[in-house]
Amino acid sequence: MCSVNKGIPLTSDFANGDVSFWYRQIGLPARRPSLPGPRDYDVAIVGGGYTGLWTAYYLKQADPGLRVAILEKEFAGYGASGRNGGWLSAEFAGSRRRHAKARGRQAMIDLQHAMFRSVDEVIAVAQAEGIDADIHKGGLLHVATNPAQRRRLRAGVAELRSWGYGEDDMRLLDRDEQHERLQVAGALEASYSPHGARIQPAKLAVGLARVVAGMGVDIFEDTTVTAILPREGTRKATAVTPRGAVLAEYVIRATEGFTAGLAGQHRQWLPMNSSMIVTEPLPAEVWKHIGWQGNELLEDNAHAYVYAQRTADDRIAIGGRGVPYRFGSRTDRRGATQRQTVALLWRMLVKLFPAAADVRVRHAWCGVLGVPRDWCSTVHLDHASGLGWAGGYVGSGVTTTNLAGRTLRDLVLRRDTPLTGLPWVGRQVRQWEPEPLRWTGVQLIYALYRAADRRENEHGTRTSAYAHLADLISGR
Repeated sequence: MCSVNKGIPLTSDFANGDVSFWYRQIGLPARRPSLPGPRDYDVAIVGGGYTGLWTAYYLKQADPGLRVAILEKEFAGYGASGRNGGWLSAEFAGSRRRHAKARGRQAMIDLQHAMFRSVDEVIAVAQAEGIDADIHKGGLLHVATNPAQRRRLRAGVAELRSWGYGEDDMRLLDRDEQHERLQVAGALEASYSPHGARIQPAKLAVGLARVVAGMGVDIFEDTTVTAILPREGTRKATAVTPRGAVLAEYVIRATEGFTAGLAGQHRQWLPMNSSMIVTEPLPAEVWKHIGWQGNELLEDNAHAYVYAQRTADDRIAIGGRGVPYRFGSRTDRRGATQRQTVALLWRMLVKLFPAAADVRVRHAWCGVLGVPRDWCSTVHLDHASGLGWAGGYVGSGVTTTNLAGRTLRDLVLRRDTPLTGLPWVGRQVRQWEPEPLRWTGVQLIYALYRAADRRENEHGTRTSAYAHLADLISGR
């Protein structure tokens, strides 16, 4: 047995990085050809993750004659789309009140209901297109393990009633149902929403790429876009690459956590790091102590929270922030994560599920997600400049990308639809602070959240003042 940190049981073939465990399961996809030279399209999409793939899918479905290209630096699904926790949920990033200020409370409620429907839309498209992504719609559990978390959990469910959540959309569980669903050590209370499904994210990304390529979308991999230029005079909007310029009526930026690498975009969205570990398959005897027969998604109610799923082959995959941000918006080391992060996630897994203490860890990895300065997702298209974008999902992108793709379709085709009237459309936010303020601020925010969790775990019955201070600094 190899070791990255004393006391962590690891399999003999433990791996750290190599993009993600999800790709280890299915193998890295064969690379598609890179851009052969200058090209002209109706729509050029920068980024081959879920946002780009869904946008291309819905555009070609609506108008098969559109000339659509995707320009990807690595391979389609390389970023967060192939590394995330496999959470197809209706959670939407950002403050509901902040979104409601744009177009009213009902518009935010409409947005939430659109997210509910988007969960089922992803499932329906996967089924219709023959994409086997280990999807199981078991819902979502939030679990409180101390009195302060329980107070927040109850208050959160009560508040959601005024934001479009009915009793059937989110409810507190009684002790018997909580115990029947999942045995989390020290759980004081839990809430349940049916609007959630487990997926194998790399399978979804690879499947979507296959489908859109079959629809006639040109996917150019190993093609780095260095800058995106607006329409100017008779020149179309342009994606600049070392292999030639791609001109298009519309250029859509779908780069999420990698946006900082584009010229002029360094402070647009902060690339937040999130890490994961996955165990070897758990034996049936251990599952008897844990339960989890419904394959629900799981999240605790801490400030520096963890998220988890039971995989299709009976592993536990669990993730959390670890080292949240690298100085200068540095992004990828091909998924390698730090030793202390592996140890942290292992301790959290065993804390939640003591019965799994002897189960070994098979793989650890990490990736980045995009965070706007106000922590609210956005989708936008400017017909005058020919530029559009979507992102800033703050970790809720598996479902939100689908909604973004359908919204960008309607915006490109100049359709006035309920989707184009949602309050995240056209949202503009200020940039992040320059370094070293950006790095210092993020480190302080997460140090405060971790301190708040420690204080609440020890003796807190109310949310720690440290957490309130972190919220204030972060601008959430």
